[in-house]
Formats: sequence, structure tokens, C-alpha cells
Amino acid sequence: MHVERSGASVGAMSTQDAPAPRHQRPDGVSDETVEALGKLSEALEAVEEARGALYAFHRLSGHADLQVGEAADQLREAGHGGLADRLETELVGRNVIDGRWTFQIVEDYDEHYYATFKDLERSARDELIEGKTHVFEAEMKEDRRTHGRRHHEATPEG
Repeated sequence: MHVERSGASVGAMSTQDAPAPRHQRPDGVSDETVEALGKLSEALEAVEEARGALYAFHRLSGHADLQVGEAADQLREAGHGGLADRLETELVGRNVIDGRWTFQIVEDYDEHYYATFKDLERSARDELIEGKTHVFEAEMKEDRRTHGRRHHEATPEG
């Protein structure tokens, strides 16, 4: 997995030309373990993205509910009381799924799925690689960067 690319030494070399210790593979850890934990990390990233989409759904649905309320008020002022009443009684404040507003969906997701996922991912890292993060990605960076070239440093200066 560690293939050092050669390249002309262009620019100043970093004072630390190795990954930060928190990203270095502990001794005795196999490629297969690092790859599996990398896949688990990738899955967590997808869950984080899904969670963001769920929060966007929550915010957009709430905003729409408020706008429907405003539209009902405007329709009533325009002389369309029957339609305004129907919007207010059938749509404003309606559950988005049986018995739930979006905040309840978000809470259930966070408490029953997201928290469990985060805990298990952290436990796997703690058990297998001393809790280190992004070991797979750090090794990929080492394989792909041009050692000794400016803007290809292993870590930020300082």
C-alpha cells in the first residue's frame, strides 16, 4: 500500500514529511483491517450526508407549513375563506407521516440509528487501531502525493 512516488524536489520540503501520529497505522495492523475501517468510515460519511439531508427535509417542511399558513391568511383576505379554512384544517400543522412531525423523525434517526452508528464506528477504531482516525485516507495521501514537492506536504507547517 505504501508506494512512494518519485518527483523532482521542487520548493521547500516540509519539516515533518510524514502523516501526523493520529493518522499513522499502529504496528501489526493489516492492510485488510485498514481497508475495512476505511470502508466503515466511508459509510459513516454517507450517514452524515443522509443526516444533513434529513435536517434539510425537516427545515424545508417546517418552512412550507408556515408558508401554507400565510397563504391561507392571504386567501381569506382575498375573499376565499372556504379554501383558506380547508388549507388550515387539512394541511397546516399536519403530520408528515403517521403521528409525526419532522422533528420527531429527526430525533428518532439521531437516537436510534445515527448514535448507534457513531458509537460502533468509534468502538471499531478503538479496538483495532488505537482510536486513530482516517488511517486509510492518510495512507492514500502518502501514496499519491509527490514527496518533497511544495503543496504536497504530509502535514501543515507549524
